Amino acid sequence: MLSTTEDAFAEPTGHENIGRITFIAASAAMGGFLFGYDSSVINGAVTGIQKHFAVGTAATSLTVSAALLGSAVGAAIAGALADRIGRKKVMYIAAVLFAISAVGSALPFAIWDLAIWRVVGGIAIGIASMISPAYIAEVAPAAYRGRLASFQQAAIVLGIFVSQLVNYFIAQGAGGKSEGDLGPLQAWQWMLGVMVLPAVVYFVLAVGIPESPRWLVKHGRDEQARHILEQLEGPGADAHLREIEHALSTSTKVRAKDLMGRFGFLPIVWIGIALSMLQQFVGINVIFYYSSLLWQSVGINQSDSLLISLSTSFVNIIGTVIAMLLVDRVGRKPLAIAGSIGMAISLGIIAWSFSYSTGTGTNVHIPDLQGTMALVFAHVYTLCFAFSWGVVVWVLLGEMFPVRIRTGAMAIATAAQWIANWIVTVTFPTMRDWNLSATYVIYACMAVLSLIFGAKFLKETKGKTLESM
Repeated sequence: MLSTTEDAFAEPTGHENIGRITFIAASAAMGGFLFGYDSSVINGAVTGIQKHFAVGTAATSLTVSAALLGSAVGAAIAGALADRIGRKKVMYIAAVLFAISAVGSALPFAIWDLAIWRVVGGIAIGIASMISPAYIAEVAPAAYRGRLASFQQAAIVLGIFVSQLVNYFIAQGAGGKSEGDLGPLQAWQWMLGVMVLPAVVYFVLAVGIPESPRWLVKHGRDEQARHILEQLEGPGADAHLREIEHALSTSTKVRAKDLMGRFGFLPIVWIGIALSMLQQFVGINVIFYYSSLLWQSVGINQSDSLLISLSTSFVNIIGTVIAMLLVDRVGRKPLAIAGSIGMAISLGIIAWSFSYSTGTGTNVHIPDLQGTMALVFAHVYTLCFAFSWGVVVWVLLGEMFPVRIRTGAMAIATAAQWIANWIVTVTFPTMRDWNLSATYVIYACMAVLSLIFGAKFLKETKGKTLESM
């Protein structure tokens, strides 16, 4: 999927070292893989955690969502940290935090202890969610930036898929249940602990990629930046270096007041915040955090529910590949609008299906026809999200802001995304117990709002250099 050959790209110029650039983008996107893995791995472990610690819905939702509060913190601090110590060192920090969180989450002695380790992992997720797309946007040539920036979302969905695959096979080894014993630990503990392996890979890959040329120029290391640009862009390196120098010479160090405008923030910052929050308010992470419990609640056994979660993750990958092929051809805005239409229709059908359910909480029954419709359109919804807002938002956040405020504005927008994610995640169990159908009606309304917002406020950015934004 993450090809390193020029054939994967439609418009080669002959100047850029596409193989090298693709490897660098894919390495940076390993942070996205861990982001997806750590965010979603809890899905398969939820039932085991509930039974091991004998906790109810409220404690479970707080534990699941604890990582998201950490993510908001990580995203908020990543920008300033990256400007101070460099993009690569921030990646090192994220990798170490992922590894620490994996070990701590696998060996908790209480539910609150698990929540703390989830917060540590969340900080790593927040850092990775900000630094990976920012770094990729800074090293990618304009003609390929959309496709390379979409590696972030590709890595996220691959991480989600792998986490569900690992969860499924670990559960099978423990009798099909996440609370089953597997050697000295229960299955859910292995699920959370395995993440230490990709965390080590991320650290090693981050060591092997260059620092961002823009960061080097900003810190007076022009010759080092020139050398990296020559490796990546060949004859176009000198012109690009002068463009970076000019952009940075006309800007000043970003301060909080530089982000402020007439209505709090600058309009472009508000657009970034709205993009981020709408991406979450359509309810996508309900599918990835709670789908196992959701399908169990409508009569599907735990082992089969994990298999369904795996199939949804696979559809997510397919949608992301579609976006990677189209984002630099069709553009960001058309994909966002098409996806919003598909999500609104799919969520409406899911809401209709659940309107036939009886019972509450995890003891829900739904007729076979409506149950089948809910399953099918959950996959259609995931596909529509993946080829549109899943990729487009990350691409836009990495490129839409002016150079002088990019890291600060992106940190705010990414933090807003994690806060919105937390709101959806922590409220879903209660909303499900209240009215599952009405919950999906709300998500469908958010998809309609995303359509209106995309049509009115999104500006096309394909083919433009970062300095021209």
